[in-house]
Amino acid sequence: MSDDTDRPRKTLTLTRPGSSAADDAGSGQENPRRKRSGARAKHAAQAERDKAKTGHRQESGRPGEQRQSHSREPSAQELAEPDRPDEIDDGDEDAIAFIDEPRVEKRRRPLGARQAEIFNVFAPCPQGLEEALAAEMQALGFDDARPGRAGCSFTADWSGIQRANLYSRLATRILAQVAQEEIGHEDDILDLAYGVPWERWFGAEQTLRVDTSAIKSPVRSLQYCNLRAKDGICDRLRDREGARPDIDTVRPDARVHLFIHGTLATLYLDTSGESLFKRGWRLDKGEAPLRENLAAGLLALSGWDPAAPLMDPFCGSGTILIEAAGIALGVPAGIWRPFGFERLRGFDNRHWRDLKDDARTRIRTQLDTPIFGCDLDLQAVEYARANAERAWLTPDTIRFEVGDARTVAPPSEPGWIVTNPPYGDRMDQIDEGLWRDWASNLKKHYAGWRLHAISSDMTLPQQLRLKPQRRTPIHNGSLDCRLFGFELVASSYRDA
Repeated sequence: MSDDTDRPRKTLTLTRPGSSAADDAGSGQENPRRKRSGARAKHAAQAERDKAKTGHRQESGRPGEQRQSHSREPSAQELAEPDRPDEIDDGDEDAIAFIDEPRVEKRRRPLGARQAEIFNVFAPCPQGLEEALAAEMQALGFDDARPGRAGCSFTADWSGIQRANLYSRLATRILAQVAQEEIGHEDDILDLAYGVPWERWFGAEQTLRVDTSAIKSPVRSLQYCNLRAKDGICDRLRDREGARPDIDTVRPDARVHLFIHGTLATLYLDTSGESLFKRGWRLDKGEAPLRENLAAGLLALSGWDPAAPLMDPFCGSGTILIEAAGIALGVPAGIWRPFGFERLRGFDNRHWRDLKDDARTRIRTQLDTPIFGCDLDLQAVEYARANAERAWLTPDTIRFEVGDARTVAPPSEPGWIVTNPPYGDRMDQIDEGLWRDWASNLKKHYAGWRLHAISSDMTLPQQLRLKPQRRTPIHNGSLDCRLFGFELVASSYRDA
């Protein structure tokens, strides 16, 4: 018989904290732990774990809590459900790339008034914007905000979580931590999820989506981990409210994220709903558009002064410039869109309305300095104008025109150029002499301007014949890019 028949068919059993390989093998013990295979062995092993954990909970002062065994096999249909990605996909706008998010000491808090309760919060963002995001959160009053990789962490009450959603231009989501624990086996995730009082935020009458991601973890199947988390949530609500919530992977009422770092599992309640880069105004997209929070990040990294002129000679559908106008006018990034927390239980509509009313009182009515964009594509310019109108910007706030970066004259006195020029697949449609001709125009007419251009082409400075002052690593989706920063002076160039 082939050796394959003796292999366990279940996912990897993790080494429990404090145990060794010899302990797991049962050497010198009366009841050694044996390898499992087959459906009956799976049921038996799960039943033993449930029995042991139930006894542990009763000894820990929770003798009255009863729950059903969770030893059933996942069905093929459940395993095929699309709400459990097997890996982080940078192209998936709903996938969260938690990378080296710091471990937080587990805290037990009373179920008091939500506004007074302090949550550990994680805000993911595009890689390269972590420092800028932490600075943004500190400016919003979250003094303990600290950058990690692909996001930042801070603490906030429920009102602060709402403010972070409303104002943040750089975050992708605002996630409130609700549970964190070391796990020894994938099935421990079920117990972790079952122990969270989800009924505080949503119930069986609402729809649910669960997403799972992991780094440096020995788990073999994120699908199975995701299923365990979802079962723990649904079983808890069934035991408390008599029914399980339906799963909706497109527009759920509630979203939960499970992140596994090594053997540390953390559950987050997603308070944002759709990704925060969806401001609500960009319905028309040009070719290869930047996401709104990345566009805002380029402005932050460039050091653009909102009191100074701004230009984008490759403006496309206008994302960078519309974000800039919102910054200069003091328009909160999320003022025109709904959020996930509005669909949760206990939502205080009056408090939320007061927060937005206060934000609106701080919005300026006009700009003192010009914002200008041009593009060769007439359709892209029309898209940009339509997007600006949906963002409630007047036609004179941003001047969009059809124009060629190789010949367009400066629209004002020196300021900033922040742009997303063609690179990658878009280069197939570009004239061979683009960089030479654009560099020549910059040399002749843009002395005193500061240029910041994002590109995945690491040879861009050589092609422009410029020496960058800064090369900031940043990701545009799955593309490893650099934000090149230049000081434009007439002597910076050699004649072509």
